[in-house]
Amino acid sequence: MSNEGKDLKGYWSTNLRYLLILLSIWFAVSYGFGVLLVDPLNNIKLGGFKLGFWFAQQGSIYVFVILIFVYVYLMNRLDKVHEVDEE
Repeated sequence: MSNEGKDLKGYWSTNLRYLLILLSIWFAVSYGFGVLLVDPLNNIKLGGFKLGFWFAQQGSIYVFVILIFVYVYLMNRLDKVHEVDEE
């Protein structure tokens, strides 16, 4: 397989941008909501639990799993655009 005509710098630039955005979201949710903003969020109830506690215990994990699926979707789309998909 040849890399002629493929914009690999553009591919990796977009890949790194996706990573930075998704990791920033994960950091904001896990550290921001679970640690820094826990007191204001604890004034809100979610299913009988304080929202700050929920984010610290479960919410950040759910968001992380969702971000994995988002990353897979974005990378599959990026692979097709740059013609480096495995299919």
